[in-house]
Amino acid sequence: MNSEGIKNTVSLMLITLIAGLLLGLVYEITKEPIKEERQRAKEEAYKEVFAEASSFEKIELNNKTEDTLKKQGFNATIDEVMRVMDKNGSFAGYVLTVTNHEGYGGDIQFAMGVKADGTVNGISFLSISETAGLGMKATEGDFKKQFAHKNTASFVYTKSGAVAENEIDALSGATITTNAVTNGVNAGLFYISTLEEEGQDNE
Repeated sequence: MNSEGIKNTVSLMLITLIAGLLLGLVYEITKEPIKEERQRAKEEAYKEVFAEASSFEKIELNNKTEDTLKKQGFNATIDEVMRVMDKNGSFAGYVLTVTNHEGYGGDIQFAMGVKADGTVNGISFLSISETAGLGMKATEGDFKKQFAHKNTASFVYTKSGAVAENEIDALSGATITTNAVTNGVNAGLFYISTLEEEGQDNE
């Protein structure tokens, strides 16, 4: 290799090294603010789906959670579960963070609130990247409110008009998104049923 080639190689290595160091520096600077912003967004979502909550107590997830969901056919993850307490310090229900892996544009993560009697308070999206004008309509009130104030073991979606308590009107042109959100909510409801079987609903 001639001197010009060596010089170019060294220059490229230096540029790569400097770029790597700068990226590392930017990551360190932004890591905490990003983490804080995500935590703030999550807390706001929890309040949205359980406005009457006075406090939240974290429930530790066991390592069998994902396997349990898979055995039931759910392609979803329960990321966090909080026991909700009311202003009197009594158990009021749960708030969960759920990630479904079946979205058209990737994972869909949302918070969902469920009262002690099994009634779904509602859902609030934390992360979703579906098609604009189609799947992204899942974030709008008309779709989200279909899950609210419903007491059912699971939901199904329909394209012919929801008539039953457990039916959800599918988003037009976005069946995959509808399916992902519905299955995610059902995964959350199923997981709560396992907690109740273990007696954690009144601890």
